[in-house]
Amino acid sequence: MPSNSTTLNPAGEQTIRDAVIRLAGNSQDGIQSIGGFLARLAGRSAQEVMTYMTIPSTISGGPSIFQVRMGTGEVLSAGDEADFLLAFYQHSYDGHIGFLKEGGVLLYDSDHVEPDPQDHRFVKVGVPISALTVEALGGSSREKGKNLFALGLLARIFKLDVEKLRLIFKERFGGKAEDVLRNVNLAFDAGFSYPIDNVLDRYYSFQVSSDDSTQQVTMDGNTALTLGLITAGVRYGAGYPITPWSSIMEMLRQQLPKYGGVFVQAEDELAAVSMAIGFSYAGRLAVTGSSGPGISLKMEALGWATMAELPLIVVNVQRGGPSTGLPTNVEQSDLLQAIYGSHGDCPRVVLAAQNVEDCFYTALEACRIAQEYSVPVFILSDMSLASRIEAFDEPDLDALMVEPTLDLEDRPQGYKPYDLSRITRHAPPGSWVEGGVFPQVTGLEHDESGHPSGNPQMHVSMMNKRREKILALAKSLPPSQIFGDDSGEVLVVGWGSTWGPIREAVIRELDRGRKIGHLQIRHLNPLPGDLEEIFQRYATILVVEMNDRGLYGYGQLATLLRGKLCNPAIQSLAKTDGLTFKISEIMRGIEQHCPLAASAE
Repeated sequence: MPSNSTTLNPAGEQTIRDAVIRLAGNSQDGIQSIGGFLARLAGRSAQEVMTYMTIPSTISGGPSIFQVRMGTGEVLSAGDEADFLLAFYQHSYDGHIGFLKEGGVLLYDSDHVEPDPQDHRFVKVGVPISALTVEALGGSSREKGKNLFALGLLARIFKLDVEKLRLIFKERFGGKAEDVLRNVNLAFDAGFSYPIDNVLDRYYSFQVSSDDSTQQVTMDGNTALTLGLITAGVRYGAGYPITPWSSIMEMLRQQLPKYGGVFVQAEDELAAVSMAIGFSYAGRLAVTGSSGPGISLKMEALGWATMAELPLIVVNVQRGGPSTGLPTNVEQSDLLQAIYGSHGDCPRVVLAAQNVEDCFYTALEACRIAQEYSVPVFILSDMSLASRIEAFDEPDLDALMVEPTLDLEDRPQGYKPYDLSRITRHAPPGSWVEGGVFPQVTGLEHDESGHPSGNPQMHVSMMNKRREKILALAKSLPPSQIFGDDSGEVLVVGWGSTWGPIREAVIRELDRGRKIGHLQIRHLNPLPGDLEEIFQRYATILVVEMNDRGLYGYGQLATLLRGKLCNPAIQSLAKTDGLTFKISEIMRGIEQHCPLAASAE
């Protein structure tokens, strides 16, 4: 049965708050398209939505899933179990039937799937999807139509807004040949008109939202991050393709020229970061990005940017590692790389977005910090956020949009960009310096004018200068926000995309009577200054992250926190299976470190 269902009314229609729908097939079947259409429809219907997908890393494709959780009220995760499973093939059924909750609905292509006849835990609905798609479309297009046929079935079962779906089809396929959109609607109509009533005794409808006054937008994390960069005034950048960063690069390449800027696809990662640094040297806040392997290649140049104190945005959409690793799976294993990756003492800022909406606002904050403190800033996202679709309130772009300007004002005689008494301010090439003695920008240690210097005391002073501005940023950070109890048995700490599953797990634990709180850390370097006082109010600090426990038993953030605070209450819940955390996994981890019965005593 769907989540939070109500009683069945006489008409056979069941009103539900939300539902988890898992689509399982092959990557060539277009199941990502089905999920994307459902997610965008939810966003346009004042509903909450969150998606989860896996795709094969091989060029030839292979088994793939797309999971959609949609409904009314706050949706914090994609869900542990599926209410509905749509299986296109036998391997889809075999591999995912274990994720369907007891009493759930199994919708399957009876041309390719034979369910276990002895398994009576589920409502089984067999439809010859492949054969009926051929009948509806014919020709070669039938191979690309069964996903739309299946979407028609789901639209009928869930009483979805067909007219809004048709508008989404038109937006998606309207620019293609006329017969493409026609075949899309033919396949959808064939699925929608199938007499599903003969094999399923009920329909479902979502509760109507009580607040539809706010306009929502629906997008994935990479899109939100890209739009945040543009809104914050980024007009220049350079990159090199790599999964799952590439869609950010492609969107920037398409959009920046519309704002008078440019994005360069370089010949390799070293050239990309060097070009981005060149844009920043010229007085323009620039962006580069990659995933873990590409970030490794950028590190020497990023050390130069730190020494030169140039503002720069570096996006790392993390994936499984090391080396080529798991290109299409999620991991949070690049935190220490972001903070410590370069040689020497190389202080820089690291932020982590916690959901798709936060990708947009984290980009705004990163750009502000980079310019205000003249420093490279890392934005850490991951494969989960990159591909996940969520609906959120539309940002006020008129209020947030930054129009960048080039500071070419004359500088006074003896101008010192690296003045030890203030944060570095460069004079871009083309700005006039009275007296004609122009400062330099170099990767060598330098004096206040930027001229290379081997003076020991000057090196100490410049090291202090680069460190102290990061500490000044730490003092300006807002107070950390605790969800739940502000003291008690356990504080669950996370960073990045673990936010939703942690929040839902903590809500469930609060309902069980546990004294528990949740803190999601967005500023990872520097860390907020109030953590020590907060941690002292809890018996156990459980840090949840998707990386390895390492040689000493602690994940990467847990290691940093233990090193900073020397608090033995800090414990780890870490994993590296390439999948996002389930709510149940977090709840088991909480119970393991702080059993409810023992704590209640």
